[in-house]
Amino acid sequence: MIIVTTDAVPGKEIKEIKGFVRGSTVQTKHIGKDILAGLKTIVGGEIGEYTEMMDEARQKAIGRMVEDAKTKGANAIIGMRLQTSAVMQNAAEIIAYGTAAIIEE
Repeated sequence: MIIVTTDAVPGKEIKEIKGFVRGSTVQTKHIGKDILAGLKTIVGGEIGEYTEMMDEARQKAIGRMVEDAKTKGANAIIGMRLQTSAVMQNAAEIIAYGTAAIIEE
């Protein structure tokens, strides 16, 4: 599956648009790691536990979007975007979305 954030794939021709596709997940961290992350806010610096959590969430959301595109018979997703929002304390939703298309290989 080719995934691009642009509206076209350089050197390829879009043969057919299959429509909107998306994937999402809501992630949270284990309470122990959440406590460690809270302590990190006192001394400053990157909160690795949350960086890891968000990376996992992005990968899940993109994977689900790809599955949605495959069910539509697409071989590419154009105009892909990621969006995040807090749904509750210490939990975030990641949404991956784009346009499923068939491109000429």
